[in-house]
Amino acid sequence: MKTKALIRWRSIVMGLCCLLFILFTGTVNATAPRTLNVAIEPVYAPFEFTSASGELQGFDVDVIREIGKASGFNVNFQNLAFDGMIPALQSKTVDAAVGAMTITQQRAQSVDFSRPYFKAGLAIAVKEGTQGITQLEDLDGKRVAVQLGTTGAEAIKKVPGANVSTFNGSAVALQELSNGNVDAVVADAPIMLYALNTGNVQGLTLTGDLLTEEYYGIPTPKNSPNLQLINQGLGTILQNGTYERIYRKWFNAAPPQLPEVAPVLAAAQQGNAQQPARSIGWLATIVNAMPALLAGALITIILAAISVILGLVLGSLIAIARLSHTKPIRWAARAYIDFFRGTPLLVQLFMVYFGIPALLQGLGLQFSFDRFFAAVLALSLNAAAYMAEIVRGGIQSIETGQTEAAQSLGMDSTQTMRHIIFPQALRRMLPPLGNEFITLLKDTSLVAVIGFEELFRQGQLIVATTYRPFEIYAAVALIYLVLTLVSSQAFSYLEKAMNPVARRRAQRERADRDRIPAGAVRQR
Repeated sequence: MKTKALIRWRSIVMGLCCLLFILFTGTVNATAPRTLNVAIEPVYAPFEFTSASGELQGFDVDVIREIGKASGFNVNFQNLAFDGMIPALQSKTVDAAVGAMTITQQRAQSVDFSRPYFKAGLAIAVKEGTQGITQLEDLDGKRVAVQLGTTGAEAIKKVPGANVSTFNGSAVALQELSNGNVDAVVADAPIMLYALNTGNVQGLTLTGDLLTEEYYGIPTPKNSPNLQLINQGLGTILQNGTYERIYRKWFNAAPPQLPEVAPVLAAAQQGNAQQPARSIGWLATIVNAMPALLAGALITIILAAISVILGLVLGSLIAIARLSHTKPIRWAARAYIDFFRGTPLLVQLFMVYFGIPALLQGLGLQFSFDRFFAAVLALSLNAAAYMAEIVRGGIQSIETGQTEAAQSLGMDSTQTMRHIIFPQALRRMLPPLGNEFITLLKDTSLVAVIGFEELFRQGQLIVATTYRPFEIYAAVALIYLVLTLVSSQAFSYLEKAMNPVARRRAQRERADRDRIPAGAVRQR
C-alpha cells in the first residue's frame, strides 16, 4: 500500500512540475519580443549605408529600429538587392523591407505598405554647365542613367526618345554621369543631394524643381500581421518627437507633414485613379517576355563569340610568352595570368568601365568607354588568362620528337609551330576550349552591372515591372541551358571533324555502305 501511495504522490508531483514548466516557458515565450527579418540594401545613403567600421546606419535604419522599440520587436537586417525586395516579400522570405521604396499602385498589388514615413520626389542630375535640361521632356534624345526597379526608371519611360541605361544603384549611375557616359541621371532627390553634398562625386548638380511628389513606405507581405505593429510603432515615433529627431539628424531640417495614407493609394481607394491592370498567368508572362529575352540572348551570343576569339588570339600570344626562354617575358606573362585568374571578373568589369575613365579624368584626360567595348575588353582579357594556360598545356603535350623531326626537315621555329605543333595541339585543346566558351557564355551575365542589356539584364528589367521572378528567371535559365547545350554539341562536332582517326573511320564506313547492295547480306 505504501508503495502504491508513493507512486501516486510521485506521479502527482511530476505532473505538477510539468504543468509549471509549460506555464513558465509559455510565459517566457509570450513576453519575449518577436524578431522581424528586414531586407535592406546598404548602398543608398543617407537612407541605408555601411559606415567605415562596417556598421549599418542611415535614416531608414534609425527609423525601423525606433519603430521596433515602440512596438516591442527586434530587427534582424538581411542584405538584399533593391530589385529583389518585392519578390522576397512575396515569397515571405523576409517580414519587411527598408529601402526608401516609393509607394505606388503597381507595387501595392504585390505587397502591403505601411503609412508614409518620408516625403520625397524625383530630380534630374546633370554635369555643371549643362543647359536646356530641367524637365523629363528635355531628356528626349539624351543618354539617361537610372536605377533598376525605381520610380525613376518608370518615369523615364514617358520619354520614348531617351537612351536609357539601368544600373543596380544610384551611386553607380552618378559615376556614369561623372565619367561622361550619359547626359543625365533621374533618381530620388535626397539621395543625389546627399552624394553631391558629401563630395563623393564632383562636377554634378541638380537642375530644375522636383519632378514628382512621392512618399516612401515600409513594404510587408500581403495580409502580414506585422503591418499593424509597424504602423503602430511609426505612429508612436511620429507623435513623441523621435521621428523629428532622426529627421533633423540626417537632413538638418524640420520634417514635413505626412498623410495617413499615400495620395496615390487614397485616390485609388476612392475610385479616382485608374485601376491597375489585372495580373496575367505564368504562361502569358513568359510569352510576353520572350521577344525581349531572345533579343538579349542574341547579344549574349555576340558578346561570347567575339570575346572568345579575341581571348584565344591574346591567350595564344601569352602562352608563347610563357614558353619563352627570356625570363622577363615569361614573368610578365605569368603575372598577367595570375592577376586575371586571381581576381573576380566582376571586379575587372568595374575597373575597366568605371575605374579607368575615372583615373584618366583625374589626370585631366577626357576619356570614356562604350559599354559594348568595355564588356568585350573585360571578358576578352579575363578569357585570355585561362586560354593561355590551355594553349600552353596543349603545346607542351606534343612530343619533342615532332619538333626534332621538323627541324631535320629544315623548318624554323615559326614554321614548326605553325605547321606541325599548333595543328596537333589545337585538336587536344578543343575540349577545354569548349568548356571555356560555355563558361564565358554564362559569365556574360555579369556585364549587367554596367547596364549592358544582355539576356540576364533583360530578365531583371522584366522582373522589375512584372514582379514575377520565378517565371522570368526560369525562362532565362532555360535559354542559357539551350545555348550551352548547342555550344557543347558544336564543339563535339568540331572534335570529331578534326580527329583524323575518326574521320578515316567514317570514310571507310561510308565506302563500305556504298559497296554493299541494298538488301544484300555480307558473307563472313
